[in-house]
Order: sequence, then structure tokens, then C-alpha cells
Amino acid sequence: MADKKPGIDQSLIRDLANILNETDLTEIEVEQDDLRIRVSRAGTPQYVSAPVPAAAPVQIATAGVSAVSAAETARSSKNALTAPMVGTAYLSPAPGSRPFVEVGATVKEGQTILIIEAMKTMNQIPAPRSGKVTEILVEDGAPVEYGEALVIIE
Repeated sequence: MADKKPGIDQSLIRDLANILNETDLTEIEVEQDDLRIRVSRAGTPQYVSAPVPAAAPVQIATAGVSAVSAAETARSSKNALTAPMVGTAYLSPAPGSRPFVEVGATVKEGQTILIIEAMKTMNQIPAPRSGKVTEILVEDGAPVEYGEALVIIE
């Protein structure tokens, strides 16, 4: 019988992602025995371009207060479909094809609203309830974070 490698603990990865969200870190790495897990946040270009002094992210965060306020308002909406994982959001099944939904469309519970690519896996994100799409808060190909509001369904 061949040696079987232990599976990666998905709950550990989720816990690490939650730590990133709670602490505003951009990357965290854990090493135990021969297993090494690194989780990093897909940030905006200003975070990716080059190493910056510790004060720069604070200045960037305060400069974007109005954008954060709008996102927080949408996130607190009980009608918001939030991202169940960190990844890249795609609004259509393939580049150049029609989007899954558009503003004003009526959706049924379980209908695919968008796709989030995470770890090279395409995850279909279903509508949590039936209703009318009143707002799409993400752009096609945009990085999304866990818990981020994606679509408002009323």
C-alpha cells in the first residue's frame, strides 16, 4: 500500500483567513512538521507593488473612508449576498459571455449568481433566497474577501 499524505486542514486555512481579516495583516504563514501553509490577501495594487513603510497602509485606509463606509453599509444589509471565501469574482461563466444576473433580474433560491475562483477552483455561488437583484457590488475579475457584500437581493 502506498503512503498516504494527510489532507490539508480546511478549517485551519479558514481560521488563518479570519485572522487576516481581523488584524488587517496581508499575509500569514504557519509551519508545523513538514507542512507549511501561507495565506495572503489579494489586495489592491497599492499593496502589491512594493514594500511600503508600516504607516502607509494606515494612510491608505483613512483615505478610503467613504468607500469603506459604503461597503460597510452594504455589508450590514440583511439582503446582501456575501462572499463565502476569499478569491476572484466572475460575473459570467466564461469571458465575453452574458453575466449570470444583471440588476433588475429576478432570481430563484439556489440559482447561480456568480463564480468565485479560489485556489484554482471555480466555485458557483448560489442565491440564498428568491428575489430581485437591486445592486451588484463587485466588478468582473475583482478580488473579494470573506464576508464582503457581493450582490443585494430584495
